[in-house]
Amino acid sequence: MRLGHHTQVMGIVNVTPDSFWDGGLTTSVDAAVERARRFAATGADWLDIGGESTGPGSRDVPTGEELRRVVPVVTALARSGPLPISVDTTKAAVAEEALAAGAVMINDIGALRWDPDMARVIARAGASVVLMYAKDDTPRTTTRDPVYDDVVETVCEFLLDRIDYARAAGIAADRIFVDPGLGWFVGADPRYSYEILHGLDRIGSLGYPILIGPSRKSFLASNGVHPPRPAAERLMPTAAAVAVATWMGVSIVRVHDVEEMAQVVGTVEAIKRPGSRAGSAC
Repeated sequence: MRLGHHTQVMGIVNVTPDSFWDGGLTTSVDAAVERARRFAATGADWLDIGGESTGPGSRDVPTGEELRRVVPVVTALARSGPLPISVDTTKAAVAEEALAAGAVMINDIGALRWDPDMARVIARAGASVVLMYAKDDTPRTTTRDPVYDDVVETVCEFLLDRIDYARAAGIAADRIFVDPGLGWFVGADPRYSYEILHGLDRIGSLGYPILIGPSRKSFLASNGVHPPRPAAERLMPTAAAVAVATWMGVSIVRVHDVEEMAQVVGTVEAIKRPGSRAGSAC
């Protein structure tokens, strides 16, 4: 990773009633578009639209319902054109219609595993894709405590396998982003998420841009120093994770609190800006 690399901010727009932090806030097209425009005005570089929650306790959403939630929002935002649009889905049918409506990236937590048509749809559209590590089929099934000898090595091996799959399916190398996963995607034990953040340089050595999404996740509630905190009190831990990720040179941080995290990113990048004489003698 390069110290001069710019980290972009991706604002999360969940068009769902049950997302753990903002569920129910933007279930209408007008509310979602207003949130997206506010993000664009306060520092976002990307928008990520999601129509199905995948965290613990969430339920499967039928394809038709996910399409009903997502496509009108993508259409409205693509028409007004404030920012490039990513769509968070594991369904090829949703991806295909979202890309046709103006999205340019598919954020697939299944890393092209859960729908056999997903890679073909993305390749044919010439779209970008985020390949994310998830230990199980969905985080809904990660109910036991997995044990990793080296969680970063496990993540890297998984991502290399999925990159090879994506390339073989016709997705261009410069259209691939990787997400090492955090929180329940990795496992219930928070130490593994912290180890991933510590090891971002190793994941960066794969040679693909990293997207990472620590925003208000449950692992941030337990750091071994302070008492556990509910999601409403995880803004500062999120800021710390975003600061570390920015310093390590990740390409995109995916967050709920765009204005605050854009300030974090800008401050960290000002500190590491080339020409600061860092390391020279006094």
